Amino acid sequence: MPEHSHILGDYETALKQAKKSVLTMASIASENLDNSVKGLLERNEDLCNDAIAEDEEVNSFERSIDKESMEILMRYNPVATDLRSVIASMKISTNLERIADQAENIARRARKILKKPELPETRLIEPVFVLASELLGDAVRAFSESNVDLALGLYERDVELDQLHRKTINKLTKAMEYDVENLRSYLYLIFIIRCLERVGDHAVNIGEDAVYMANAEDIRHVGPSPLDGDGDGDGDGDGDGDGDL
Repeated sequence: MPEHSHILGDYETALKQAKKSVLTMASIASENLDNSVKGLLERNEDLCNDAIAEDEEVNSFERSIDKESMEILMRYNPVATDLRSVIASMKISTNLERIADQAENIARRARKILKKPELPETRLIEPVFVLASELLGDAVRAFSESNVDLALGLYERDVELDQLHRKTINKLTKAMEYDVENLRSYLYLIFIIRCLERVGDHAVNIGEDAVYMANAEDIRHVGPSPLDGDGDGDGDGDGDGDGDL
């Protein structure tokens, strides 16, 4: 019995550590995104440099999470919810790494913009950033709390982000027609807007993995429709609420 308890304790600790690593990675990726955009809006190149430098730490976390997860799979052979949690952690870490890449891309373009005269149109990216950042924060919270409703709500909000993305690019494109001297800066801003739109896409992916972890439902490419008509709220169609794999 003592040996069994020790093994069980190690298993639970490993699962908790894997999830903790994902949440820490999410915090760093989110901070990188904040620094990259705030560096532009506040004309602070140091913040942009921080976002670029910290990208390697995010990459390191992705490698570490993959290693931790593989060790759990090989050593403990988890099933049902635990198995889905490990798989979701690996997939979410990949999306977080890509979000950090977007933050680095934004920071690098922002540094180029800061070498030029300040453009009033730069403020147009702020509402796009706020919405993308909120999507990321809620996606991570959906994973942390196994909150399916919060995860499913990301779809509609991502549509809003897509619409705002298009409207903002249209405004910048029109501004380019009247201010050809700052053409390159406008192009950088358009690139940044597209990076923020991609952050929203990755946030939706994280939400989909949160749903899979909680309900054993793969809703990629189809949205929340597989959860309709179940009636028990767990998405597994058996009415018992356990969502077994």
